Amino acid sequence: MIKPSSTERVLLLADVASFGTMTLAAEALGYSVSAISQQLRKLETEAGQPLLQRHSRGIVLTDAGQAVVKHAEQIRGRLVSLQYSLDDIAGLRAGTLRMGTFPTAGSSLVPLAISKFAREHPLIELSVRSTRRDALLKMLSTRDISMSLLWDYQWSRLEVPEVDVQHLLHDPTDLVVSLSHPLASRESVAMSELLDEMWVVRTGEHPMIEVLVRAANSIGFQPRVAYEANDYQEAQAMVAVGVGVALVPRLALTVLRDDVRVIPLSGEVPQRRILLARMKDSQPTAAEAAMTTMFEDAARRLSARGPKRSSSAR
Repeated sequence: MIKPSSTERVLLLADVASFGTMTLAAEALGYSVSAISQQLRKLETEAGQPLLQRHSRGIVLTDAGQAVVKHAEQIRGRLVSLQYSLDDIAGLRAGTLRMGTFPTAGSSLVPLAISKFAREHPLIELSVRSTRRDALLKMLSTRDISMSLLWDYQWSRLEVPEVDVQHLLHDPTDLVVSLSHPLASRESVAMSELLDEMWVVRTGEHPMIEVLVRAANSIGFQPRVAYEANDYQEAQAMVAVGVGVALVPRLALTVLRDDVRVIPLSGEVPQRRILLARMKDSQPTAAEAAMTTMFEDAARRLSARGPKRSSSAR
């Protein structure tokens, strides 16, 4: 039986048939005549019947040999087609990229990278999943995605042995107040000035609750929560009407209301690291390497912008 491992011998028979003699084939292919003869005898053993007849002036294919050569040419054509496909993938002219992100990066960092990637590599099929960090780590481990943006804080570093992370940028925490708030005209505010404030926070076990509690506890007070919001736009709306103030990561302030003011915090400012993660046991494809470059460029651009201001405050 001819096995997949016999492919080279099948192609060798086609080459010998095209040259007409083993001697000419050996000279052209860089083999010895005995080596070619040995390989063809192995192929005949696998086929279970003679594939060629040897005579003083060359070789003649048997019916079985002609069938093998016919299929050999089809195999060679498939291999050439495969190489073209591989070249296209390596050259970013074909292929796919499946990646993940979390919502605040999805509204800030990701659009900058994707817009450039799509312009430069329009033939790559790109898909992005946006969800919470634990779900992203699970999708990485199951290979549903090949790379993902993640985050961590100093007190809860992302340490997963199977995951390799690259630090892209720091995302500071800013204070958001209404335009009528007494602190609205300030260029910076210390947490010690916020002891008497009511707070708008994210609902559930959102990381920003821990950020607020840690920042408050570090100077000796317990924050009083006035409103638990489901997203940052809802939090901004409650801040705008004076329900309270909020701590918000800077990347979450891409879409900013006109009736709030963003003020940087002074002193020890809680900030998270924005990370690009991949599984350690996988080699990056050309598409992944290109997207990594796009994220690095987008991170530099965002880092250079500084805190965002509302249009009414400019």
